Amino acid sequence: MFRRIALFVLTNILVIATITIVLQILGVGNYLTNAGIDFGALLAFCLVWGMVGSFISLGLSRIMAKWSMRVRVIDPRNPGEFRDLVNMVHGMAQKAGLPAMPEVGVYDSAEINAFATGPSKRRSLVAVSTGLLQRMDRDQVEGVVGHEVAHIANGDMVTMTLIQGVINAFVMFFARIAAYAVTAAMRRGDGEQGASPMLNFMLVMVFQIVFGLLGSIVVAWFSRLREFRADRGGAIYAGKAKMIAALQGLQRAYGRPVEEEEEHASLNTLKISGKASRLASLLSTHPALELRIARLQER
Repeated sequence: MFRRIALFVLTNILVIATITIVLQILGVGNYLTNAGIDFGALLAFCLVWGMVGSFISLGLSRIMAKWSMRVRVIDPRNPGEFRDLVNMVHGMAQKAGLPAMPEVGVYDSAEINAFATGPSKRRSLVAVSTGLLQRMDRDQVEGVVGHEVAHIANGDMVTMTLIQGVINAFVMFFARIAAYAVTAAMRRGDGEQGASPMLNFMLVMVFQIVFGLLGSIVVAWFSRLREFRADRGGAIYAGKAKMIAALQGLQRAYGRPVEEEEEHASLNTLKISGKASRLASLLSTHPALELRIARLQER
């Protein structure tokens, strides 16, 4: 699980790093004055570009999911062996009142998992692994599908994008303040030769990595809250017993080794399952399965 979390964190850090490099080359963002930092201008600059990075990722999410996970999108007019899956997803989508039917896809993996992604409720994708279809019964699959459709109905893709955008903005903001403070201290110690623009740029990149890791803790916390809400939605669309059965099936499966693990962490926040070691618990995008089951049983 730590590898998947590390990839999730790295993906976001790379988005911010790319924006920083491009802006540095273009010379965009004049927030330094003779008196020091113009904090208002810096905050506006970081907020705009932090949100831009997140919404670029959102816009590409469905395309990137298909490419990175090698998802085979099922033609609803000729679904073949996946007719039952397509009907299940579309039936849940109708119950949820979605304005358009999600695309339905399957990807090859021994893991028991599924994910939902897409830039909007009208342009969404629900994909399930072959491992899930092979190792879960119909009731459990219905619970999983209900959970993923709930993610779409709840607007979780956009919500997580907005949260990530705000976090990105503050990461960029505090990284530049910290870098300026270090270079200013060096100038005081060594005169005007104490710090170069290149050193300032490198410091910004380093601080963005550090603050990006800290920001990911906040994003993961919000993601765990959304998982509880998606479980409640799955219980409404598929039935409480089926949602609990799906989580219990995952609990039993993750007690055994999985033959292969090719989960892409950039999609992990919208997957049905997630597990983390104690060291990685703060960065876990999903609550413990036993806690999710207990929450549903209490309702």
